[in-house]
Amino acid sequence: MPAERLLVINPGGITTRLAYFEGEREALSATLEHDPADLSFFSKTLDQLPYRQEAVNATLREWKLNLNELKAVVSRGGPLTPLPAGVYLIDGTMVADIWAERVSADHPSLLGCIMALELASYRGKPAYVVDPVSVDEMDDAARVSGLAGLPRHSLWHALNSRYVARIVCERRGVKYEETNLVVVHLGSGISVSAHRKGRAVDVSNPNEMGPFSPARAGGVPTTGLASLCFGGEATHNQVIERLTKKGGLVDHLKTADLREVERRIDLGDRQADLVYRAMAYQVAKEIGAMAIACGGPSIIAITGGLAYSERFVRLIAERVVVFAPVEVVPGEMEMEALAAGALRVLRGQEKAKSYKAYRNQ
Repeated sequence: MPAERLLVINPGGITTRLAYFEGEREALSATLEHDPADLSFFSKTLDQLPYRQEAVNATLREWKLNLNELKAVVSRGGPLTPLPAGVYLIDGTMVADIWAERVSADHPSLLGCIMALELASYRGKPAYVVDPVSVDEMDDAARVSGLAGLPRHSLWHALNSRYVARIVCERRGVKYEETNLVVVHLGSGISVSAHRKGRAVDVSNPNEMGPFSPARAGGVPTTGLASLCFGGEATHNQVIERLTKKGGLVDHLKTADLREVERRIDLGDRQADLVYRAMAYQVAKEIGAMAIACGGPSIIAITGGLAYSERFVRLIAERVVVFAPVEVVPGEMEMEALAAGALRVLRGQEKAKSYKAYRNQ
């Protein structure tokens, strides 16, 4: 029997990644780069849809695929409404919510849902999203903050983190659904998640809390933040941008490139060394908190692009190995994770969830 043929779409900030899978094998892939100057012409992310669609369609024409042979089209699930983890069938309700902006945040990944449904439905095939960013399985107590009406929100690197959790559990010969572990995603934003027997019962939303990262501020002193907001020197949008796009290493060292920071350290830059060690310290401290949240981990997994830095990972691992063995899976495997989720459904190992059934729970 021929392997299942899948098309995977993953729109990001200034790229759209595209891949064609035959079973688990990635047969073709492309990263379509979008000129920031072109994107700046669009006032809203949703307005970018025709622009990105044309780039995707041009690549598909180059690949000369018979799209009628596809078993499914899979997209990265953006920050939709809060949902349990799993694979979701993309339907008209999901797309309508995206167009009406009934979502948790604005992100280009939402465009992938629309593109996937159009490509699939035209050919009578299903379209799926897998573990969207807005996966929310947090314990009730984990949602409560110190201010009534300001709950903690579950936005994290769910797709890659859950996929890596399955990988490290397989390495250790245990089942994800029977294991407690902590997963750290080290990217431009850093999220740390506590997994208790297949559920992420607590997460650090990198836009609001947890360690600072290359481009995000993480948790900051609240009274100081209030002074920043009401000091009259910055608008609401400017404060949000500083917290979520220009914080962390960018704010301290004017670069988001960890390799550049390490180069400066090697040249004797003491400030770079302090900030670098502080970021690793904050990641380790958050792992400790999530170790409690998951009920005591059997494994700590470290993944994401920054995990390629053995130097940075070592600073984290030497602090947290007291909790559990550390497994490192560098990089992000979103395309593989998306394909794997669709394959589980197509092979009858998992049932696709109905977005409409879960969207208001």
